[in-house]
Amino acid sequence: MRGLPARRIASSVLCATVLIGIAGPAAVAADNDSARKHVHAAPGVPVPGADGLLAQVKGLGDVGSVLTPVTDLLNQVLKADNGQLSADQAQKLVDTVNEAVAKITAAAPAAPAVPAAPAVPAAPAVPAVPAVPATPALPATPALPATPALPATPALPALPKSGDDSKGRKAPADLAGDALASLQKAVAGLLAAVTSGDVGAVVPAVTGVVTGLVNVVAATLLGGGLPAPSLAGLPALPALPSTSSLPAVPATPALPAVPAVPGV
Repeated sequence: MRGLPARRIASSVLCATVLIGIAGPAAVAADNDSARKHVHAAPGVPVPGADGLLAQVKGLGDVGSVLTPVTDLLNQVLKADNGQLSADQAQKLVDTVNEAVAKITAAAPAAPAVPAAPAVPAAPAVPAVPAVPATPALPATPALPATPALPATPALPALPKSGDDSKGRKAPADLAGDALASLQKAVAGLLAAVTSGDVGAVVPAVTGVVTGLVNVVAATLLGGGLPAPSLAGLPALPALPSTSSLPAVPATPALPAVPAVPGV
């Protein structure tokens, strides 16, 4: 009978061991799940350089916002009988284009101001000619010749207008604005053509709108700070001029030498 308690004790120890073996991994898994939830709940960290990339993405989005209404207008015109639309239909399509352009121009940053040219330093004063002492028993010293006048300081070249460089080329922001304005003008011409009843005026007007749309895309690609295309075989895009290039200020001319005093 004494062996019964020993068996009971051994049975109890075995049960406890089994329970610990089952509960241990479950507790570890629960801790891991809690840690993962904590990591997911942590606040996100922005991507380095996100601001510059967002500006590039916005530029591409602006192009897309203009492309869609303009291409819709062109599709409607080219599929219509003799390229003619009703006045209401044509005006509605044109208004959509103008609204898209207005949204872009309203958010466009102002062109940077051209820095002022440095002031030309003042010409140094001509030193006074020392008086000649009287020479005893000698004829009077002849009068000194007049000091020649200083040459006039050359005028500074005219500064370029804001947004233009020294060769008259415009800044990227001005190029994009001009391209959008030209596109709106071409769209207005197309509106007149598709409601005039003149079939011959439709094709030139459509060509003008397509050209204006290409100009908008080109101005965005060149002036939007986008990365250069990397597709093999594409020609390199020309770089836009820098708006900070100003003509150099001409150097102040050297002063003429003071003539020697005769007879001294």
